[in-house]
Amino acid sequence: MDVLTQYAWIAWVVLILVFATIEVFTLEMTFLMLALGSVAGLLSGLLGIPWWAQFLIAAVVAVALILVLRPPLLRRLRRGGDPARSNIDALIGADGAVLRTVTASGGQVKLQNGDVWTARLSPITEQADVAVGERVLVTGIDGATAVVVPVERSSEA
Repeated sequence: MDVLTQYAWIAWVVLILVFATIEVFTLEMTFLMLALGSVAGLLSGLLGIPWWAQFLIAAVVAVALILVLRPPLLRRLRRGGDPARSNIDALIGADGAVLRTVTASGGQVKLQNGDVWTARLSPITEQADVAVGERVLVTGIDGATAVVVPVERSSEA
């Protein structure tokens, strides 16, 4: 038995601890699968298998677990999650009122949540500008600028 195979267990234990620690912070199940692959490498090393075969076994087990076990675990983890949108996702589709005329290059709007944003017209709109007081709909966020389109009037007198 060569020295590398004899002391490979130390490397496997270190890898298991590193992968498990990273998994605690990410909760993406990828590093958990890598840690379990490392456990397979450790067990094969304890059986006296050469270091290159330990590595191969660990890699095959980790890839198999990532492809087979990880997807159902992620679905189960996210099943009870909060469906409410947050941050920028919550702003898409929000309506607001124009505070300063909105053009293709700039303007200012107050959204339904009370936030005041710099805004510009979406390139898909044909309108040249949106006057103060008109309603707009947020179609996207570009940095700190809301990309908006005017809300169509459903009934005009």
